[in-house]
Parts: sequence; structure tokens; C-alpha cells
Amino acid sequence: MKTSLINKKVALLVASALAATGLAFVPTTASAAPICSTANSIETCGGVTSDGAKYAMMVPANFNGTMFIYSHGYRPNQDLTFAGYTVSMITNNPAPAPMPGGATDKGVITYLLSNGYGIAGSAYKTQGWNAQEAVAADVELIKTFKEKYPNTKKVIAWGESLGGFITQALAEQHPELVSAAGIISPALGDVRAELQNAGDALWGLKTFFDPTIKGHGYSAGAAGDGEALLDLQKIIVVLTALKSAISTNVWPDSSGPAGKALAAIPPRSALLLVGLMAGVPTKSAHFDSTTGPGSKNSAAYTSFATAGAPALAVLENIAESAKLAVLGTRDLEARTGGAFYDNTKTDYAARLADDLTTYNAALSGNTAIKGMLAFINPANPAAPRFKGDAAAMDKLAGFMKNTGKINVPTVSLHGTADPSVPAGNTQWLADQYAPQWEAAKAAAVAKAAATGKWVAAKPMFTPLWNNPPTSYTKFFSDGTPDASGAPVTGTNHYNYTADQLNALAQILVNATKNGNVQADATFRALGRKAGGIVDSSFRAPLLAFYQK
Repeated sequence: MKTSLINKKVALLVASALAATGLAFVPTTASAAPICSTANSIETCGGVTSDGAKYAMMVPANFNGTMFIYSHGYRPNQDLTFAGYTVSMITNNPAPAPMPGGATDKGVITYLLSNGYGIAGSAYKTQGWNAQEAVAADVELIKTFKEKYPNTKKVIAWGESLGGFITQALAEQHPELVSAAGIISPALGDVRAELQNAGDALWGLKTFFDPTIKGHGYSAGAAGDGEALLDLQKIIVVLTALKSAISTNVWPDSSGPAGKALAAIPPRSALLLVGLMAGVPTKSAHFDSTTGPGSKNSAAYTSFATAGAPALAVLENIAESAKLAVLGTRDLEARTGGAFYDNTKTDYAARLADDLTTYNAALSGNTAIKGMLAFINPANPAAPRFKGDAAAMDKLAGFMKNTGKINVPTVSLHGTADPSVPAGNTQWLADQYAPQWEAAKAAAVAKAAATGKWVAAKPMFTPLWNNPPTSYTKFFSDGTPDASGAPVTGTNHYNYTADQLNALAQILVNATKNGNVQADATFRALGRKAGGIVDSSFRAPLLAFYQK
């Protein structure tokens, strides 16, 4: 009881300090030193790095010498509104720690400050895909923090989504600055991998369900913003129509040639094909792809579980990720100077070979599959492919990449049914680390042979896989699916609570003490609390880009 009361009191003090200072407390011009204020034993500082990026730092009076530097995820670099609804908004306020429930969720901040950790984060100079400038801003911010708080001994870098990419890049390029790294639902490796998935999805929606969707090659400036906004509106209309089509089997009016040529095939099968083409998970926030209504022996149960559920999962996942696909494409086209996505040579039939067997029933059988693949064949003038601009493609290929080298103890936390940043990103990093781990074990054996003393190699990378339950779809009494509940664990993007992220923070603190991420009992207990499991046998499917 006493500990609980103390924690509550500390949390209130932290909340009061946050309210008194505000996370956006920064000067308007570049400053060599941060501007600080203190309230309730919490010092909050703000400033801008040399490139003009705002930052925030918060340090408790009982600072223990360990600071967490947080890299936030992808933020749109366009202000877009439609009928009074904000589609995207440029946000340049710094975030010194994760806020999983939005700007009012201070649970992680409260936890870290209450336990004596310092925190810091940059907003970066610009938004959008800003990895290179973000790493530079983080390096400068670490230096600024250490100058302000010279008793800083350890730096833990962590970030989510694009921030995971930034965190991994920071640890690769500046291991001397980082003691441990946490990457949460991270995009990793090469940005082209994410963009290929996005391009496949947009092309598929356009080809099957609305030929007027632009999907790529957006115009420059405000005109391109308007085209992207219009695409989002059209995608919403298509997805709404497809939701009804799951039961009616009637193609949306917007489908054009596909709706006529494939009218005998349920549109849900074409939707599922699009999802499989783009690597969209077939488990979603409310659909597990294994459960049907009523008795397990009934026809309704089997029909829904095998045919309807995968399509509904893809529908829900595309609805979740469509905005990022469109705005990310628009953003990177502006940065590269043209259309970078090209599927003129993509062999979807070869890519989908295994899936076509696994989801044969949901795709309506071999004849339907043959018909859909024939329709998207490059030779069909009714399904023109997207052609990229060579200069834009070359420029994108030159963007910063993760090497996959693990230099510091690193832990990832990734939902296996993440529709926006697929778990295949973390699998790529696991695959990159595998030969490093084998080399470390071989070196331990060689050293033991030379010295006669055995010292086991210590793992430096461990993925925590956040898996959805096997069965979780719910139904109303009439047998229709109930999608009103909260997303289950392992689905949606960056779907974590403050408690889960706090557990990850403790794992990272322990890693700085141990110098590794050995999955001992304490690690596993914290991993379970974070919602993840250590499972060396699990493999997430790699993104298509990495399967070449």
C-alpha cells in the first residue's frame, strides 16, 4: 500500500510538472544552450539543434545517470483537410518518450521520470521520411543532454516505426553514443521495401476496384496534395462498398473493366488477392481468419472462417494502412522528384505461388484465381502497370539504409499482424544478425580452445514477437461479425499500452547492465509483460522486396 501511494504521488508530481512546462517549450531561434524551467522536482528544457529542429529534455531531481532518447514515428508533411475533417497535419512538437494513447498519454513519461531516468526527443527539421536528418539531430541532442547533465553515464535509444529505423541507424553509425537500443514496430533496412508494399496495394485497388485512383505519379505542389487527398476519399468509398460486397458478391460500381470481366468471381476474392500481393496480414484488429459464427461443425462457421474472414481482415488492414500508403508515396515522390514505384516487371503469380494454395478457398478456387491473374497480366490493356521514373528510382535507391549490423544490445517489439509496417521488417534484421551470432559463438569456441576457459557468447539481438490470439473474432446474435471492440494485441500498427512500453524500457535498462540481451527468466517475464514472446522458431514473412 505504501509503495502504491508513493508511486501515485510521484505520478501526480510528474503530471503537474508536465502541465506547468509543456512539451512544446522551446525557443523560436537556434540556441547553443537549452532553456529550462523546474517544477515539482522535474527540470524541463527545450531548444533547437543547429538545423532548427525543436527538442525537449526532462530530467528528475534524482537523475540516475541513464537517459532515454526517443525517435518518433512517421509524421505527415502535408496539411490536408476534407469537409472539416483533418486527414493529416504537420506536427513539429518534440516527443521525449512514447505516448501510445496520443498526446495526453503521459504514462511512459511518468514511469521513466518517477524512476530517475532522463528523457529527450527531437521533432526533427522536417516531417515525412527524414531518417538522415533525424540521426544527425539525435547525435547533436545526445551531446547537448550530456553537456547539460554531465553525470550522464548511459544512453538508451528507442523509437517506433520510422523511429525504429532511425534508432537502428543511430546504433549502427554511432555505437559509441548508445548503450542499448529498443526498436518498436520498426521499419528497417531499405525504405523501398515499405514503398513496394504500398505501391502494390494502391495499384491493386486501382486495377480491380477504381481505375480513377491515381496511386502514383502525383503532381508537384498543392496539385499533388489534392490528388493524394482525392485518392484517400476514393479508397474510403471503395472499402465501404467492398464491406457490403462481402455478403452480396456484387462488385462496386466504380470497378470498371474488372467488375465486368470478373463479375462471376466474388469481389472479396479480388480484395484478398490485392492484400496477398501487397503483403497485408490476414489477421486484423477484429478478424482472426479462423473463427466463424455458431457451431464449429456448421456450414456458416466454415464458410465465414475460410472465405469471408481473410477478406474482411485484409479490408480492415487496408483501411488501417491506406493513409500511410498514400501520404508516404506522395512524400517520397516529392523528395525524389518523380514516380519511383514500378511494377512493370512484377510477376505476381510467382510471388503468390504458396498463398494461392493456402487461400485457395477464400480466392474462390483455381478457375477464379486463373481469371484474376489473367486480368492483372501485363499484357492486359485494361490493367496497365505503374511505370517508374528512372531518375526518381535511382535517387530513392541512394537513401539511407540500415546495414543490419548489431553493435549494441538491441531488442525489438513487433506485432506479427501489423498492416502498416509488417513484421517482416524485424525478420529482416533477425536474418541479418544470424551470421553475426554464429560468428560470436564460433569465436567463443575458438577462445575456449586457446585458453582452456569457456565463456559463452552473449546474444546482442532478440526479437519479441507480439502475436494475436489464435481465436478472437466476435459475433452478434444474428451471426454477423462484431468489430466494435478494441484491437487485439499483435494487430494494427504500434498497438501497445504504456505498461507494455514500460516493461520494454526495463528490459533495455537491464541490457545496459548486462551488456547483452540474454533471454533469462527476468527477460522473459518482462517480455511477457510487454506483450511479446521470445520464440526462436517463429519466422515472419519477409517483405517481397527482400525475397528477390
